[in-house]
Amino acid sequence: MEPLALKAAISTGLLSFPVTDFDAAGEFEPKGYRRRLEWLMPYGATALFAAGGTGEFFSLAPDEYGAVVKTAVETCKGKVPIIAGCGYGTRQAIAYAQEAERLGAAGLLVLPHYLVEADAEGISRHVAAICNSVKIGVIVYNRGICRLGPDALEKLAALCSNLIGFKDGIGDLELMVAIRRRMGDRFAYLGGLPTAEFFAAPYKAMGVPVYSSAVFNFIPRTAMQFYAAIRDDDAATATRLLDDFFMPYSKIRNRRPGYAISIIKAGARLVGQPAGPVRTPLVDCSEEEHTMLKALIDKLGPQ
Repeated sequence: MEPLALKAAISTGLLSFPVTDFDAAGEFEPKGYRRRLEWLMPYGATALFAAGGTGEFFSLAPDEYGAVVKTAVETCKGKVPIIAGCGYGTRQAIAYAQEAERLGAAGLLVLPHYLVEADAEGISRHVAAICNSVKIGVIVYNRGICRLGPDALEKLAALCSNLIGFKDGIGDLELMVAIRRRMGDRFAYLGGLPTAEFFAAPYKAMGVPVYSSAVFNFIPRTAMQFYAAIRDDDAATATRLLDDFFMPYSKIRNRRPGYAISIIKAGARLVGQPAGPVRTPLVDCSEEEHTMLKALIDKLGPQ
């Protein structure tokens, strides 16, 4: 997919990060992952991210990364674009980026670099090196130690024609407005805070109508219903779903660091789409928490 075509594809609709399937021993399980993608595709997500944050990119060995991306691309070919995560230090990120391109990914999401803090100049060089190593479209993810402002993004946009997207996972509204006003339509803009549904309405008001939904992994019908409510300014439906599901859901998610991923795998298990355990350093939700989550899911009805 050409970078501009990818930009157009992700400028509307709902995006999601499928979890990565592991067996009981913690090994990648491609058959389960393929079934997961086949189940999720018909619900209407605009694009799916393979080996992203919710897909536990940080825990995948290099050969597993290739297997995850390959499975996703082959399963979704001609139906839904696959955007692959890449990250860590620049040389390693380039290796992942080039492997994803070779395997047929439509684009890349540059996840925050590893461990060390860096200023805008260093991060910009890192992102530019990744962009220049491939021909497919690239999305940069402002989150954690990766923080780029309008000045740096404007320079990167001039240098890298295939840098087509900006995803925000920081939640600094002043910074987001400044970036959106400076860059205009140069980028596709994505909301990427954990449980993005909480922030969907204010981000839409800022000119960022697209976001990635983690709960799409286990309540895809409801995730699409909430997205439609935000898109159509249906405040009654959005508020009802926030009150009935997302608020109590967040109380479970916030019980432990890392539960933003663990609770997604718990939900998948509860709706009959088990993806196996999370990998350390994450821990799985307790049985008590599974019971609490099941009560919330059951209230939503069939998916």
